[in-house]
Amino acid sequence: MELTAKQLADILNGTVDGDPEAKITTFAKIEHGRKGALSFYANPKYEQYVYTSKSSVLLVNADFEPKETVSPTMVRVENAYSAVAELLKYVSDQRKKYRRHRALSCHIACSAKLGRKVSVGAGTIIEKNCKIGDYGIIHANVTIGAGTVIGHHCIIYPGVVIYPGMKIGDNVILHAGCVIGSDGFGNAPQPDGSWKKIEHLGNVVIGNDVEIGACTTVDRAEMESTIIGNGVRIDNLCQIAHNVVIGDNTVLAAQCGIAGSAVIGKNCILAGQVGVMGHIKVADNTTVGAQAGIAGPVRKSGQVLLGSPAIPHMQYMRSYAKFKQAASE
Repeated sequence: MELTAKQLADILNGTVDGDPEAKITTFAKIEHGRKGALSFYANPKYEQYVYTSKSSVLLVNADFEPKETVSPTMVRVENAYSAVAELLKYVSDQRKKYRRHRALSCHIACSAKLGRKVSVGAGTIIEKNCKIGDYGIIHANVTIGAGTVIGHHCIIYPGVVIYPGMKIGDNVILHAGCVIGSDGFGNAPQPDGSWKKIEHLGNVVIGNDVEIGACTTVDRAEMESTIIGNGVRIDNLCQIAHNVVIGDNTVLAAQCGIAGSAVIGKNCILAGQVGVMGHIKVADNTTVGAQAGIAGPVRKSGQVLLGSPAIPHMQYMRSYAKFKQAASE
């Protein structure tokens, strides 16, 4: 995308200090600036680069007073850091401009119903009786099973597999390779020591404004539904087992594993590689440190937990101090 300094100023409600026709086609850190790039200056420790940057345009705070000559055209905004975030979103939205596109090699069942301006990539399969809302973007090689319902303004990246009968809300982003609705890990032990598979006939229900990372799996329920609440953010390579419930606005970092029938409350934060035992409840507003293991119910809201098995933060720090002291003796 090509923008002039004047266009940037219009988008960000800023003013131009320099050439209003200076053009940018890419982004770069201020220390890596080059012709055609937009950089920004918000942290005082990077001021030295303001005077050496080769970027074409530099976003700065409105009250910035340079001590030396500045070569790039400056666009002055109220808050340069916030303006960059706003601009990145603007560019991202432009790249995702909704359009109606159906690749010749995709397969859409006759009984499937697609909303307005839905884009479907090459090699994608949409099975019978699916319903997909308006302005969806479905990339290449996606499989959407029969009877699945997907809301409006969803983005489904390449290689996603959605099993039959799933329900997905509005403004959902599913990243490449994630699987929604695979069978849960249910096996019954037999007298001879073998295992018998337990069939899973439920589904997955995903709320609105949810983002699920690449290669994450969300298993369908044995009966009823595995539920992902509104506003949930799940990182790459996570495992959400059958019948799990994750409350609204909870965040799971990479490689978290939630065992079957666990219930995670609202507004929780689970750091990387956290494990949660099955059939337990975690209270709202719980924060769990990286690699912690939750082996029992968390009944008190608002706690910070560390360790495996996870215990309250201060208790963990006192215990760690004693372990450290004992190790040095």
